[in-house]
Amino acid sequence: MKRYGNLWHEIITFDNLLSAAQKAQKGKRFRENILAFNYNLEQELFQLQAQLQSKTYCPGTYHTFQIYEPKPRLISAAPYRDRVVHHALCNVIVPIFERTFISDSYANRLGFGSHRALRRFTQFARSSRYVLQADIRKYFPSIDHEILKSLIYRKIKCLDTLWLIIAFLAWIPCVQGWGNPAPTGFVI
Repeated sequence: MKRYGNLWHEIITFDNLLSAAQKAQKGKRFRENILAFNYNLEQELFQLQAQLQSKTYCPGTYHTFQIYEPKPRLISAAPYRDRVVHHALCNVIVPIFERTFISDSYANRLGFGSHRALRRFTQFARSSRYVLQADIRKYFPSIDHEILKSLIYRKIKCLDTLWLIIAFLAWIPCVQGWGNPAPTGFVI
């Protein structure tokens, strides 16, 4: 299995961060926090780039809230600047992982939206006598991070990129000036 290295420079380029900011604001650009970020966009992106280069970048505190449609769910939303970094990271690593997904995986994939999933469901429903629709309760909070990290390590060998991924997986906001939390179990 091929492991990918030398991804870090691609992640932290100004062009990638700018592209990430544009993706992160899609459909939300008139919100106050996004307008404030975009008011000093270049300065904010250069600051993010410097923090990533020096490894002083620290994920912020997530805003957690409950929604009730279509069912009660707890949602955790990252601060906007963290979403910019999420997109910058995903711009580089998603193509690496995309090849490993099964063709009938539709969530959060470009070109694999709900319309395509519905067409595929219709094909299955017409060719099968029984169809099971399931929703796994509290799926994301129940993911075993050690297993997830081992799967990531199989694909990515760039230590700087792994540092950023583990920082997001740790999901522990840093106290100002402490730097990023040391990832636990960070063995390659």
